[in-house]
Amino acid sequence: MTTTTKHDLVSVITEDHRAFERIFKELESGKGGDQHRKDLADHVIAELVRHSIAEEQHMYPAARKHLPDGDKVADHEIEEHAEAERVMNDLIGLEPTDKRFDELVGKLIEDVRHHIEEESDLLPKLQAACSPEDLRELGEKVVRAKEIAPTRPHPAAPDRPPANRILAPGTAFIDKIRDALEDRAT
Repeated sequence: MTTTTKHDLVSVITEDHRAFERIFKELESGKGGDQHRKDLADHVIAELVRHSIAEEQHMYPAARKHLPDGDKVADHEIEEHAEAERVMNDLIGLEPTDKRFDELVGKLIEDVRHHIEEESDLLPKLQAACSPEDLRELGEKVVRAKEIAPTRPHPAAPDRPPANRILAPGTAFIDKIRDALEDRAT
Protein backbone atom coordinates (compact mmCIF):
# COMPACT_ATOMS: atom_id res chain seq x y z
CA MET A 1 0.00 0.00 0.00
CA THR A 2 1.34 3.36 -0.91
CA THR A 3 0.42 6.13 1.45
CA THR A 4 2.07 9.49 1.64
CA THR A 5 2.92 10.91 5.02
CA LYS A 6 0.84 14.00 4.21
CA HIS A 7 -2.28 12.07 5.17
CA ASP A 8 -3.75 12.19 8.61
CA LEU A 9 -4.55 9.19 10.78
CA VAL A 10 -8.10 8.83 9.48
CA SER A 11 -6.99 8.83 5.83
CA VAL A 12 -4.20 6.33 6.42
CA ILE A 13 -6.45 3.90 8.30
CA THR A 14 -9.35 4.15 5.85
CA GLU A 15 -7.02 3.71 2.85
CA ASP A 16 -5.76 0.49 4.43
CA HIS A 17 -9.33 -0.67 4.98
CA ARG A 18 -10.24 -0.04 1.33
CA ALA A 19 -7.18 -2.00 0.22
CA PHE A 20 -8.18 -4.92 2.47
CA GLU A 21 -11.68 -4.87 0.97
CA ARG A 22 -10.27 -5.06 -2.57
CA ILE A 23 -8.22 -8.13 -1.65
CA PHE A 24 -11.17 -9.71 0.19
CA LYS A 25 -13.40 -9.28 -2.86
CA GLU A 26 -10.79 -10.94 -5.03
CA LEU A 27 -10.44 -13.83 -2.58
CA GLU A 28 -14.21 -14.21 -2.38
CA SER A 29 -14.54 -14.18 -6.16
CA GLY A 30 -12.76 -17.52 -6.36
CA LYS A 31 -10.88 -16.34 -9.43
CA GLY A 32 -7.31 -17.39 -10.00
CA GLY A 33 -5.56 -20.62 -9.25
CA ASP A 34 -4.48 -22.04 -5.95
CA GLN A 35 -1.13 -20.24 -5.94
CA HIS A 36 -2.80 -16.90 -6.66
CA ARG A 37 -5.22 -17.40 -3.75
CA LYS A 38 -2.34 -18.42 -1.47
CA ASP A 39 -0.34 -15.34 -2.54
CA LEU A 40 -3.36 -13.09 -1.89
CA ALA A 41 -3.87 -14.61 1.55
CA ASP A 42 -0.17 -14.21 2.42
CA HIS A 43 -0.19 -10.62 1.18
CA VAL A 44 -3.30 -9.61 3.10
CA ILE A 45 -2.00 -11.29 6.26
CA ALA A 46 1.25 -9.33 6.03
CA GLU A 47 -0.65 -6.08 5.47
CA LEU A 48 -3.11 -6.79 8.28
CA VAL A 49 -0.27 -7.51 10.70
CA ARG A 50 1.49 -4.27 9.75
CA HIS A 51 -1.76 -2.32 10.07
CA SER A 52 -2.64 -3.86 13.45
CA ILE A 53 0.77 -3.23 14.91
CA ALA A 54 0.74 0.39 13.79
CA GLU A 55 -2.72 0.89 15.32
CA GLU A 56 -1.58 -0.71 18.58
CA GLN A 57 1.54 1.44 18.70
CA HIS A 58 -0.09 4.77 17.88
CA MET A 59 -3.86 4.90 17.38
CA TYR A 60 -4.95 3.05 20.51
CA PRO A 61 -2.62 5.00 22.81
CA ALA A 62 -4.12 8.17 21.27
CA ALA A 63 -7.61 6.82 22.02
CA ARG A 64 -6.58 6.13 25.62
CA LYS A 65 -5.22 9.65 25.94
CA HIS A 66 -7.92 11.67 24.16
CA LEU A 67 -11.21 9.80 24.65
CA PRO A 68 -13.16 9.55 27.90
CA ASP A 69 -13.81 5.85 27.24
CA GLY A 70 -10.47 5.38 25.51
CA ASP A 71 -9.25 2.50 27.66
CA LYS A 72 -12.42 0.52 27.03
CA VAL A 73 -12.37 1.26 23.30
CA ALA A 74 -8.67 0.42 22.91
CA ASP A 75 -8.97 -2.79 24.93
CA HIS A 76 -11.90 -3.91 22.76
CA GLU A 77 -10.01 -3.19 19.53
CA ILE A 78 -6.90 -4.99 20.79
CA GLU A 79 -9.02 -8.05 21.62
CA GLU A 80 -10.40 -8.00 18.07
CA HIS A 81 -6.83 -7.88 16.78
CA ALA A 82 -5.93 -10.86 18.95
CA GLU A 83 -8.78 -12.92 17.50
CA ALA A 84 -7.84 -12.04 13.91
CA GLU A 85 -4.21 -12.80 14.73
CA ARG A 86 -5.14 -16.30 15.94
CA VAL A 87 -6.98 -16.92 12.67
CA MET A 88 -4.04 -15.59 10.61
CA ASN A 89 -1.65 -17.78 12.58
CA ASP A 90 -3.76 -20.85 11.76
CA LEU A 91 -3.97 -19.81 8.10
CA ILE A 92 -0.25 -19.32 7.51
CA GLY A 93 1.28 -22.43 6.05
CA LEU A 94 -2.01 -23.93 4.92
CA GLU A 95 -2.25 -24.84 1.28
CA PRO A 96 -5.32 -23.51 -0.54
CA THR A 97 -6.33 -27.11 -1.26
CA ASP A 98 -6.71 -27.74 2.48
CA LYS A 99 -10.42 -27.63 3.37
CA ARG A 100 -9.67 -25.31 6.30
CA PHE A 101 -8.07 -22.70 4.00
CA ASP A 102 -11.37 -21.29 2.69
CA GLU A 103 -12.98 -21.59 6.11
CA LEU A 104 -10.18 -19.61 7.77
CA VAL A 105 -10.05 -17.03 4.97
CA GLY A 106 -13.81 -16.53 5.43
CA LYS A 107 -13.40 -16.16 9.20
CA LEU A 108 -10.55 -13.68 8.75
CA ILE A 109 -12.57 -11.60 6.31
CA GLU A 110 -15.52 -11.61 8.72
CA ASP A 111 -13.32 -10.57 11.66
CA VAL A 112 -11.61 -7.79 9.74
CA ARG A 113 -14.85 -6.46 8.28
CA HIS A 114 -16.22 -6.22 11.81
CA HIS A 115 -13.05 -4.39 12.85
CA ILE A 116 -13.39 -1.98 9.92
CA GLU A 117 -16.58 -0.72 11.55
CA GLU A 118 -14.24 1.41 13.71
CA GLU A 119 -14.46 3.88 10.84
CA SER A 120 -17.94 4.82 11.95
CA ASP A 121 -17.12 4.98 15.66
CA LEU A 122 -13.52 5.28 16.79
CA LEU A 123 -12.14 7.31 13.90
CA PRO A 124 -14.77 10.08 14.12
CA LYS A 125 -14.23 10.25 17.89
CA LEU A 126 -10.49 10.65 17.42
CA GLN A 127 -11.04 13.18 14.66
CA ALA A 128 -13.18 15.26 17.01
CA ALA A 129 -10.82 14.91 19.99
CA CYS A 130 -7.47 15.51 18.27
CA SER A 131 -6.13 18.57 16.52
CA PRO A 132 -5.42 18.38 12.78
CA GLU A 133 -1.72 18.53 13.64
CA ASP A 134 -2.05 15.59 16.04
CA LEU A 135 -3.96 13.59 13.42
CA ARG A 136 -1.32 14.35 10.79
CA GLU A 137 1.48 13.36 13.17
CA LEU A 138 -0.34 10.15 14.10
CA GLY A 139 -0.85 9.34 10.42
CA GLU A 140 2.86 9.79 9.77
CA LYS A 141 3.72 7.59 12.75
CA VAL A 142 1.37 4.86 11.54
CA VAL A 143 2.93 4.93 8.06
CA ARG A 144 6.44 4.68 9.53
CA ALA A 145 5.42 1.91 11.93
CA LYS A 146 3.98 -0.16 9.08
CA GLU A 147 7.27 0.12 7.18
CA ILE A 148 9.19 -1.63 9.96
CA ALA A 149 6.45 -3.89 11.34
CA PRO A 150 6.47 -7.69 11.29
CA THR A 151 4.73 -9.50 8.43
CA ARG A 152 3.48 -12.52 10.36
CA PRO A 153 1.12 -12.83 13.30
CA HIS A 154 2.72 -13.25 16.70
CA PRO A 155 -0.18 -13.92 19.08
CA ALA A 156 2.03 -13.97 22.18
CA ALA A 157 3.78 -10.67 21.37
CA PRO A 158 3.01 -7.61 23.49
CA ASP A 159 0.27 -5.37 22.10
CA ARG A 160 0.92 -2.20 24.12
CA PRO A 161 3.70 0.37 24.21
CA PRO A 162 6.49 0.42 25.06
CA ALA A 163 7.14 -3.34 24.69
CA ASN A 164 5.47 -3.63 21.28
CA ARG A 165 7.52 -0.72 19.93
CA ILE A 166 10.75 -2.20 21.21
CA LEU A 167 10.23 -5.77 19.97
CA ALA A 168 8.49 -5.14 16.62
CA PRO A 169 11.57 -4.17 14.54
CA GLY A 170 13.54 -7.27 15.55
CA THR A 171 10.55 -9.50 14.95
CA ALA A 172 10.02 -7.84 11.56
CA PHE A 173 13.62 -8.54 10.58
CA ILE A 174 13.19 -12.23 11.34
CA ASP A 175 9.82 -12.34 9.54
CA LYS A 176 11.29 -10.79 6.41
CA ILE A 177 14.09 -13.35 6.34
CA ARG A 178 11.54 -16.17 6.73
CA ASP A 179 9.34 -14.61 4.02
CA ALA A 180 12.27 -14.50 1.60
CA LEU A 181 13.34 -18.07 2.36
CA GLU A 182 9.80 -19.35 1.89
CA ASP A 183 9.15 -17.12 -1.15
CA ARG A 184 6.09 -15.78 0.68
CA ALA A 185 4.14 -12.96 -0.96
CA THR A 186 4.26 -10.02 1.44
